[in-house]
Amino acid sequence: MARGKRYQPEQVVNLLRQIEVAVANGKTTAQACKEAEIVEQTYFRWRKEYGGLRVDQAKRLKELEQENAKLKRLVAELSLDKLVLKDIASGNF
Repeated sequence: MARGKRYQPEQVVNLLRQIEVAVANGKTTAQACKEAEIVEQTYFRWRKEYGGLRVDQAKRLKELEQENAKLKRLVAELSLDKLVLKDIASGNF
């Protein structure tokens, strides 16, 4: 895969399973990761984040993370608007 390729959550879970099967069949983690075309660091990061999740759960997790980020931006914008209106109302402009 090209450097910086983004994997979908379903792909991540499937690759984690593929690597786990390869390790269970006697390969080292390094060999299994190389066959999956990812580095070990990525494998361990994904395992920490997605370990034990099913494909549908991983997809839902990413959707919720994106929604949460969107809501945080919205709250930040509204808080800024509130501060600006408060300053204008008190005559500090």
